[in-house]
Amino acid sequence: MTTFHNKDISKSSFLVTGGAGFIGSHIVEYLLANGAGKVTVLDNLSTGFKANLDLFAKHPQLNFIEGDIRNPETCRLACAGVDYVTHQAALGSVPRSVKDPITSNDVNAGGFVNMITAAKDAGVKTFVYASSSSVYGDEPNLPKHEDRIGKPLSPYAVTKKTNELYADVFARLYGMKVVGLRYFNIFGPRQDPDGPYAAVIPLFVSGILKNTPVYINGDGEQTRDFTFIESAVQANVRGMLCHNDDAFGLVYNIAVGENFSVNFLYESIREMLGMKHEATYREEREGDIRNSLADISRAKELLGYQPTQRFLDGLKKTVDFFREKYS
Repeated sequence: MTTFHNKDISKSSFLVTGGAGFIGSHIVEYLLANGAGKVTVLDNLSTGFKANLDLFAKHPQLNFIEGDIRNPETCRLACAGVDYVTHQAALGSVPRSVKDPITSNDVNAGGFVNMITAAKDAGVKTFVYASSSSVYGDEPNLPKHEDRIGKPLSPYAVTKKTNELYADVFARLYGMKVVGLRYFNIFGPRQDPDGPYAAVIPLFVSGILKNTPVYINGDGEQTRDFTFIESAVQANVRGMLCHNDDAFGLVYNIAVGENFSVNFLYESIREMLGMKHEATYREEREGDIRNSLADISRAKELLGYQPTQRFLDGLKKTVDFFREKYS
């Protein structure tokens, strides 16, 4: 993986909440590979997997805490002595939140307040957190710009917008250095292909490889700004280690700035796998945004962010990972 910082982090301590999850484990991997002084993972393993940390489980700088962000004391203990926090812990998935808004709110909104409060009290240098492109809701214009949002279309979107509101208040009220990242359809190796709320790319790849039914919601012409995992890692690292005072207290689109239809995605995966597996079309999902495309100029200007992998390049790496996993 490309190096995204030039600062010595050998004496710095980091907390990655949700560090056993897909995005979190890649951030942990980067920090350990680049000489971080200490990396603590806080995860309750409800959607994350200890196996995601197995590659570096014996690393002397890794500390794992199995705990829940809904417990304020757990958050306080995890933040003790920490320089930088990247908050990835959440219950993802729009459909999950539609089915169970209470738990999504408890984890994503209540857990966020616990974490940012603990980080404030511990005096952390920077607090980076995961938001989502879902906050754009019914705002029709493309590309999506950070200052133009519509009404949320799902409880999940409400929780992520709530995170942004709290972060803004904590930045202004307490002087915290806070950076929010609106992820656009992050994908890559280690993304979970199993369960009712699995993301579309691992679902497609595993379904084709296993010759099990693959479903496309709606007509498949909805578009997404698919973003390889390396870009999410880069944004978190640049956010945590940022020296630009103008960059704090804002949210940033983290994407590539290109969009592709779900049908194109599916055909690309089939071509890479050399298989003719047919998809089944079904009704649209409640709460889904029709089209998504990010303006990433703010992240480029203030964070120095620059996507390193185009969509098809990242997709090839992801497909190869799952092909090897299921071979």
